[in-house]
Amino acid sequence: MSTPHGRELLSDPHRNRGTAFTTAERREYGLDGLLPAAVLSLEDQARRIYQQYQRQADDLARNSFLNALRTRNEVLYYKLLADHLPELLPVVYDPVVAQAIEHFSAEFQRTDGVYLSVNDPDGIERALTNYGLGADDVDLLVITDAEAILGIGDWGANGMAIATGKLAVYTAAAGIHPDRVIPVMLDTGTDNEALLNDPLYVGNRHSRVRGEQYDKAIAAYIDAASRLFPNALLHFEDFGPSNARRILNQYRDSARIFNDDMQGTGAISLAAWLTGTRIAELPPAQQKVVVFGAGTAGVGIADRLAAAMVADGLTDAEAIDRIWLVDKQGLLTDELTDLRDFQRTYARPAAEAADWQRRADGGVDLAEVIAQVKPTALVGTSTLGGAFTEPIIRQLAAGTPRPIVLPLSNPTERIEAHPADLITWTEGRALIGTGTPWADVTYDGVRYQIGQANNALLYPGLGLGTIVSGARQVTDGMLTAAALAITEMVDTHAEGAGLLPRVENLREMSARVAVAVVRAAVAEGVAAAEPQDVVQAVHESMWQPAYRAL
Repeated sequence: MSTPHGRELLSDPHRNRGTAFTTAERREYGLDGLLPAAVLSLEDQARRIYQQYQRQADDLARNSFLNALRTRNEVLYYKLLADHLPELLPVVYDPVVAQAIEHFSAEFQRTDGVYLSVNDPDGIERALTNYGLGADDVDLLVITDAEAILGIGDWGANGMAIATGKLAVYTAAAGIHPDRVIPVMLDTGTDNEALLNDPLYVGNRHSRVRGEQYDKAIAAYIDAASRLFPNALLHFEDFGPSNARRILNQYRDSARIFNDDMQGTGAISLAAWLTGTRIAELPPAQQKVVVFGAGTAGVGIADRLAAAMVADGLTDAEAIDRIWLVDKQGLLTDELTDLRDFQRTYARPAAEAADWQRRADGGVDLAEVIAQVKPTALVGTSTLGGAFTEPIIRQLAAGTPRPIVLPLSNPTERIEAHPADLITWTEGRALIGTGTPWADVTYDGVRYQIGQANNALLYPGLGLGTIVSGARQVTDGMLTAAALAITEMVDTHAEGAGLLPRVENLREMSARVAVAVVRAAVAEGVAAAEPQDVVQAVHESMWQPAYRAL
């Protein structure tokens, strides 16, 4: 591909370097007179752009500022992220990206990525082709239909912001080359009435399409993406619970797909839980787990924890018997008629709760489950802010010396309990992992680090390892290897240690996860490549934000 010249070059975010163009480059590429005289280094530009970033009025303005930077100078954008990743990660992605999604249509300025329509499944391959990348040019696609975003629900075509945000984290954390990725929005309509009535809404203006037409669009996408980009990982993000598991189960053995809400959330929660089991000195096979919120994420976590129990010596049935799921109906039992297919595996026998206290509607609530089961771990994916009340947590702590509590819901206002409260209510005994970032908590002279079960600790390295190994599919073994690699980075002997590492060294963490994933892929026989030096192969594959020869 030839290098553009003049104003066209300055408009190309992949090649533009603004005031960093040298005098010779300005002459060669027709930029004389189009830039001020000074020639700045990338480091100088990064310092200036960070000062501009700091002057933004609020988090949404900061998110918009960063997106605008990405669309004009990609290298500078990633240099800024690399220099300030812990600070900028919550702005680029969770939790601030939720605000960006809500304002996406109103703030829309420039198209980015591929928009597919459920109304034109025959045009899906054409749309992907129009992006202009060839078979060997793509490592990763992130697709969403935006039905279930970050606890804020259905946001239709506004969900493109989730795909671009996810890819930004892949690049910043794991060095996935930003020119070798494609964000994809599958527009199936929306049931969000505010969007349907918004004259500025950019998506299909009808309710969500489901059933056969929806399935045809999914099949067309997986088929076209797999053929056009045979080496690419197909990442699925924020699909509704009625579709996410079904799509994953149907295609995971025949396509290179990964669902972060199920597999990524499950694996990072597994990492936090495994660290907790080590600190509590109670192995996986002896744990009893209650999951509050039995949607895609909650059941995905249950799957991963059950697999770890099996690896610790239990049978599948024995592992499932040590996990209780609670949702809006209360405790999930086998006599309920409104269970989703993916929940049925964990439905308890109705006779087990026959004598338990019931709500007015007949359901068994979370407090009663905790009192009866006496679990060692409590996981929250309910998006019900404050659901883990003081009586519930004190009841939990009464039944186990070191309760593992994972309130994972986001955005921040939807967390089931605040870490400081959990520490106070358990007299410092709770082992806590959260879904959003929280400051350390000091209690009785001890400083407790609050580990964030942020999928960004895991999925970038998992993706990189999949790409480096050329794995034909993402296996359970690769997911477990990623989780174990993260637990190995935590010092469990330090008083007040968190369950997960901090994000300060996210690139190093992603590299270590990728190495573990490559080795697992090779061991399981799904790798197309078997590097002699896995560590070197991973590091050589990680893109760095630097200006290169045009």
